[in-house]
Amino acid sequence: MPADASSPIHNRIGAVFVHVTDMQRAIAWYSTLLGVPQSVTSHEGLIYDVPMDGPTGLTLDGHAHARGALQPGGPLLMLHADDIHAAHAFAGEHAREVGPVEDIGSVSVFHLADPDRNRLIIYAENRPGDTS
Repeated sequence: MPADASSPIHNRIGAVFVHVTDMQRAIAWYSTLLGVPQSVTSHEGLIYDVPMDGPTGLTLDGHAHARGALQPGGPLLMLHADDIHAAHAFAGEHAREVGPVEDIGSVSVFHLADPDRNRLIIYAENRPGDTS
């Protein structure tokens, strides 16, 4: 449960994003730096979850580069919620530029921006049989 029961968004970081221009080079570098085995990418080769100890993930994100952006950019981190729709409604009242809820397989997400336009992601795990 979030520290402030009035917010459905937890004060727990699910993942930190590192925006990369060369996914394979980044995978090799982070794997060597952290002494972890290399695995496979997801989302058409644009996302790679570096194996980490502990609950916070490290996600290499190639989306900005794939779109032809000159500088990597995009969400900085991902925050957890139990109920994506409650979190989305809450964010709509308190955040800037709230995007739609998207089901991307194992999780549902939405993007939002803080007052300085820093982009974040809110996610909730999809439960089997959940049709929301």
